[in-house]
Parts: sequence; structure tokens; C-alpha cells
Amino acid sequence: MLIKKLKTIAAIACMSLCSLPMMGQDLLARQAPVDKKMRAVDSVALHRLILQEQFDSPAADLYDEWENRYAHRATELPDSFRIDLRGFCMPTDNKVVTSNFGPRWGRQHKGIDVKVYIGDTIRAAFSGKVRIVNYEAKGYGKYVVIRHYNGLETIYGHMSKHLVAENQEVRAGEPIGLGGNTGRSTGSHLHFETRLCGVALNPAILFDFRNQDVVGDSYMFHRSTYEKESIVANRLRGVGGRAYSEKEETAAASSGKRNNYAGTSFHKVSKGETLSSIARKRGTTIQDLCRLNRITKKTKLKPGQILKYN
Repeated sequence: MLIKKLKTIAAIACMSLCSLPMMGQDLLARQAPVDKKMRAVDSVALHRLILQEQFDSPAADLYDEWENRYAHRATELPDSFRIDLRGFCMPTDNKVVTSNFGPRWGRQHKGIDVKVYIGDTIRAAFSGKVRIVNYEAKGYGKYVVIRHYNGLETIYGHMSKHLVAENQEVRAGEPIGLGGNTGRSTGSHLHFETRLCGVALNPAILFDFRNQDVVGDSYMFHRSTYEKESIVANRLRGVGGRAYSEKEETAAASSGKRNNYAGTSFHKVSKGETLSSIARKRGTTIQDLCRLNRITKKTKLKPGQILKYN
């Protein structure tokens, strides 16, 4: 009788042990769809966030069309408009502004130039949707236009490479391209524009590149006072407080005067000049010129190109 009971207990124990792997498989099988659903939650949440931003987007009231054929087209500006600057990202980590918004070389400079080097990462300033990815040989070079949910459009010019595609949704801080020297450019830099209804606004009224920040949580645009505010913004956050004419820049470069470019001296390359002749003229060395401008001894200089020499 005792032997029979022991056999029964042994049989039950064996069956229990054999069932454990099957139970584990059942648990894994039940967990698999749960894991898949959890992974999908992140994508769904992000999509909902984007949809919410679009729903709340002031851009929907400002723009009647979505067009990929032109970089900008001016439409009627509102008398006043609040631009939300929260959730921004500086388009570049570089703090050196080399050219102001406003009159320059006999015409209007519709953005600001920030010194970047070829290959530097350029990022979306705000969340939005890429409207244009294109190349303009006699203008922007390789450029990107993004329409943001806060109503602004930003333009990033002279890049060496595009990292986004048209109609792609991007988040603030997402890489959109690499710094370069394409198009109408005499040295590697980022040409950065901020536009409202296709009309160029001075980026200095919104961005403070030296401090890598925006001017506040929002900016209230008033059509009646904007031009005066733009002049003040150049004085506070631009290059030397005003934009220089081509004649003034050439004279300063030829005489070796400082152009108020954050205390740096520049030389404008003339036809036939070489690194060796420029080094002799400016009392420096070829090695220092290459180091300051991130070029090599074999770099071919172009007339009109601006070089740092101290």
C-alpha cells in the first residue's frame, strides 16, 4: 500500500515538472503581444503629440497653401501676432554671428550669417514639417525650409548635405543638414532666416546666438513697431551694432582694422593671393591661417573669400 502511494506521488511530481516549460512557453506567448503593444504605445503617443501640435498650430490660420516650388512668397502680414518660442533648439552650437540682417552690399540681407564649418550639424529650430529641400546655385546653395507649428518658417542655407526630405515631420533639435559653403557663399557659414507669412523677420529679435538662447517664451510681433525693434536687436545681438556695406568691409579688411566680429580680424582675399602672401602681409604664418580657418595648405582660395588671421 505504501509503495503504491509513493508511486502516485512520484508520478504527480514528474507531471508537474514536465508542465513547467510548457507553462513558461504559455507565459512568453501571452507576453509577446503585450510587449508589441507597449512598443506601439511610444509611436502612438508621439503621433498624438504631433497631431495635437498641428491642431493647436497658429500656422494653420496664417497659410492657405502648402507649396514646394518656392522658398518664400510674401502674403499679408497680420497687424500683430504672438510667436511661441518655447521648445526651441539653436540651429547651431556656434555663437559667432558674422553678418547682420538688413542692408548689405547694396541690397537687403534677409537673414543672419552664423559661422559654421563644413560638416557641422545643423538642427531644426522648432518642431514642424519640411516644406522644401532644394539646391540653388546662385543663392541659398543646398537649403531647407521648415514650416513650424508656431507660425514661423525657417530657412537654412549654404549647407553641404541634406539630412531630411520634403514633407517630413521634424522635432526641434533634429539634425536637418550639415554646414557648408554651397551656392552664393565666400566661406563656410549658415545663412539662417525666420519668416512670417513669407516676410523676412530679423532672427536677432528671436534668437541670441551668443548666449545660445531665445529672447523669451514668446515674441509679440507688431507691424507698426517691428522695424525699430529690428534695429535694436542688431545693436544688442548682431555684429558691431549694425550691418556693414561692402565698401566698409573691403576697406577694413585691406587696412587690417577689426570689424567688431567678436574681436577677430579678417582678411578679404584678392585675385592672385595665396596663403603665403596673406601670411606675410598680415604678419602671421600659413599654419596659423590654416588652423584658424580649418583649411589645409592645399585649399584653393577664392577672390572675395574672408579669412581670419588672428
